[in-house]
Amino acid sequence: MSEVLWNSRIPPEEPKHYRFGIWRALLRGVPVVLLITVCLVLMMLLRMVEWAMVGQKRPWTSFFPSFVSRTALRILGIRLIVEGTPMKHHGAVVANHSSWLDIFVLNAVGRVFFVSKAEVASWPGIGFMARVVGTVFINRNRHEAAKQKALFEARLKMGHKLLFFPEGTSSDSLRVLPFKPTLFAAFFEPDLRDETWIQPVTVQYCAPEGEEPRFYGWWGDMEFGPSLIKVLQAPRQGAARVCFHAPIAVQDVKDRKDMARRCEDAVRAGLPEIPQAYRDA
Repeated sequence: MSEVLWNSRIPPEEPKHYRFGIWRALLRGVPVVLLITVCLVLMMLLRMVEWAMVGQKRPWTSFFPSFVSRTALRILGIRLIVEGTPMKHHGAVVANHSSWLDIFVLNAVGRVFFVSKAEVASWPGIGFMARVVGTVFINRNRHEAAKQKALFEARLKMGHKLLFFPEGTSSDSLRVLPFKPTLFAAFFEPDLRDETWIQPVTVQYCAPEGEEPRFYGWWGDMEFGPSLIKVLQAPRQGAARVCFHAPIAVQDVKDRKDMARRCEDAVRAGLPEIPQAYRDA
């Protein structure tokens, strides 16, 4: 099933020309690239030792994505606000998807393993890093439910906490799109239903002063490069607020559609009201 991009009738703002923007981008971007590169090399070296001793469990190398993400957000100047508590149960975390920054923000607040569409594995650069950090690659197809269930079960038994975006695409950061129930199906298989939980998480971006509310949003056919440059060049940065909602026991829910609805309601409740000018976007 191919991904359907969400779009807005209100186009994004034209790129601004910030004074000293190029230098600001270099002062932020170069340290982040060096951070990622050095930690990626260290992670791969440690991963060889880890693999020899504990196989696929990743008890040590899962530290690196969290460390890199927290440090990168500090370098960028984006404040991180955390509300609620990550669950200790086995299972998955589901969140709204607004920006490429979600990867940094959600990694920064806990050790999680992202569930991503299979095509990402072949993307230059990004695909390689995703494989190194243990991303779970799947096809968003209900006909592959059995395969997904087996993959999820294997990772959960290793103690991995999975994270996926049920919207299936990203938005402008102001709204929550309808949750698709497909990926929830695996958790209702007999081997998983009685022992797993799902925790809804809301990610809210607060735009820098003077910028439009959708500053950090990344949607439709927006390209990654210009969005990255815009964030790196901005004179001021805003904040990312992560709200952990009460986890839901899978065994207490009727089916995948009911679980998708409950999680969607919880995540949507964590966002403020959409500004009037963007409600029909």
